[in-house]
Amino acid sequence: MMEHETSPVAESPAFPSSSSARSPLPRLPRLPWFARPAARSWTCAPPPADAHAFHAALPGYTPTALHELPALAAELGVARVFVKDESERLGLPAFKALGASWAIHRVLAAASDDRRLCLVTATDGNHGRAVAKMARQLGLRAHVFVPEGVHPAAVAAIGGEGAEVTTVAGSYDAAVRRAADAAGAPGAVLIQDMAWDGYEEVPALIVEGYATLFSEVDAQLAAAGAPSPSLVAVPVGVGSLAQAAVAHYRSRRSVTTAAGEAPAALLSVEPEVAACVLASLRAGRPTSVETGVTTMAGLNCGTPSTLAWPALRDGLDAAITVRDADSAAAMRDLADLGVSSGPCGAASLAGARAALTGEGSAARRAALGIGAASTVVLISTEGAAATPPSQAPQARKDPV
Repeated sequence: MMEHETSPVAESPAFPSSSSARSPLPRLPRLPWFARPAARSWTCAPPPADAHAFHAALPGYTPTALHELPALAAELGVARVFVKDESERLGLPAFKALGASWAIHRVLAAASDDRRLCLVTATDGNHGRAVAKMARQLGLRAHVFVPEGVHPAAVAAIGGEGAEVTTVAGSYDAAVRRAADAAGAPGAVLIQDMAWDGYEEVPALIVEGYATLFSEVDAQLAAAGAPSPSLVAVPVGVGSLAQAAVAHYRSRRSVTTAAGEAPAALLSVEPEVAACVLASLRAGRPTSVETGVTTMAGLNCGTPSTLAWPALRDGLDAAITVRDADSAAAMRDLADLGVSSGPCGAASLAGARAALTGEGSAARRAALGIGAASTVVLISTEGAAATPPSQAPQARKDPV
């Protein structure tokens, strides 16, 4: 199925910190699959319902499409397959606007005087553009820090929303540190979609905003006459979107619903060169990996979010890795079926294929509780427009 190469792992460092100060990471065997079926019996508190009502009141809001694709159902050996298409979300080509808009709304509601605030963030594209767009709509300033290597089209799109854009020599992490420093100025506030020790409130609000996506899926499945999903596949970078999935699905059910439906199995999908969540699940603690080069740039993350980890540890049923070639094939197949998806978004289909088909799939299907009558939902987090064709494979985007 996938090559069992090696991947370095280590204890998770606090953020922000200098990468040059980290000790060399030991090399351990790559483990491309992890399953913990007991996750389906774990429950948690539900996410606040306020975010969905807020989003529904925004100008231009409409639920993103949920496409049913019978060809994929036949391929995966299940009854129905749906793809949640985030290629058009509040005028942007990715789901990030959900988290940014809700967090900004809550921050401004708590501010004594928001008329002169400057919203500050770091980004490799989608999150920064979402923050900039919200700032423009609210008549506020935005200052967005981007690392070197971000595609000029992405930088231009952020500037086109009226934001001040500063390019930082170095990595995404370096850009985050510069943004955090800049947010210390009077009248500035940091809107970052990454948590570290001492900075959790805004990232938690961003995760709350992502809950709207899964509430929409519930309503759309019901409208299609489909049962609750048997499996939800989510692309994972630092794990914030997967955290939202866990909060949604694990807060609604215990072992079965009143209708006798089993709770959804939740599958995280990562690039084989950046599988920090899979490594953490295997180790039983937050674990960092030394990342490599991947076209799934938004998933090229070496450390799980400190906020996401407890939910992922207890609420994920399984984790799997995929190759760039798997994601590219999934992109092409989705495009042929009328769904625009970028490399990160298509990872969910690649992961479902890796889990449900091929050598050893009988055991993996059993671990996930998947059979011929199952319904599968694939979360496609971005459209093809979110990744310019000439973008360098090693350039990172905002973590998912």
